[in-house]
Amino acid sequence: MSRRSTLVALSACLAALAGLAPAVHAADWPAKPVTLVVPFPPGGSTDAVARLIAQRLGARLGQQVVVDNKAGAAGNLGTDAVAKALPDGYTLALTTSGPLANNKYLYKAMPFDAAKDLTPIVLVGEIPLVVAANPGVKANNLKQFLDDARGKGGRATIANPGNGTIGHLAANLVQSVANVEATDVPYKGDTPAMTDLMGGTVDAVSAPITAFVANIQAGKLKGLAVMSKKRFPLLPGVPTAIEQGLDIEASVWFAIVGPARLPAPVVSRLNAEINAILAMPDVRERFEQYGATAAGGTPQDLASHMASDSAKWKKVIDSARITLD
Repeated sequence: MSRRSTLVALSACLAALAGLAPAVHAADWPAKPVTLVVPFPPGGSTDAVARLIAQRLGARLGQQVVVDNKAGAAGNLGTDAVAKALPDGYTLALTTSGPLANNKYLYKAMPFDAAKDLTPIVLVGEIPLVVAANPGVKANNLKQFLDDARGKGGRATIANPGNGTIGHLAANLVQSVANVEATDVPYKGDTPAMTDLMGGTVDAVSAPITAFVANIQAGKLKGLAVMSKKRFPLLPGVPTAIEQGLDIEASVWFAIVGPARLPAPVVSRLNAEINAILAMPDVRERFEQYGATAAGGTPQDLASHMASDSAKWKKVIDSARITLD
């Protein structure tokens, strides 16, 4: 055999071995602790869900699952770290719909492509959005609020937790579906938006439901609509937008993903274990306390959800010309 033929054959063997390496390692996975990256600061709902899942998953895998908060760039920083990690099953992310679906239309330069650089594992849960109003607003539901807004020539104000957030996008989706113009008022987070809403500075807010449940329950705010298929268990008296004739669904959702080319046995094991965790009654109850509903399903279900949500919000972002850089 010539020297050139030998080199070609050796290269082919090395390539084949490289392709087999993840599968070989997967047979003994996990043999050491697993890192679960959360691309947001400690203390938020995503972090709380991640720590609950990590605790239960570690017990089922027989190895510790360590939560590592890597916050920055609306979740892009930590999610990118996982996209660039070795596909050996030891670095995963519990990330959200921003990095997985929306952000690529909001940022001019994304460091990763969620559809190509990540392996979907399982949809963990969803936090529906709510439209809530100051008690001084006459409307008792979203349809009435939008009907009233039509006569105000865009002067009705809808707060959101920040430019480009899901609350901002959802408010624009509502206006588009209802063919109503309103004024978007961005804040730096849920708390300042809620403070001004309760003080009557703005008419309504569009935001994830978590921070607003207690004040709606106490009657300090009016729940006009939840943007989920079904009513939210902790606010059974607040109708969905769909019930009011508005074909609108909007939520922050979180999912577990890994780097691209994650070995199939690892994906299958993780999917099965996490689905079992999400089916536990006490876990579902904890999710409700975080303002979330537990999800689950197959990796293919998550991939489809990523694609459909991405397409939906692209239309909204393009139409409203929303950018973050």
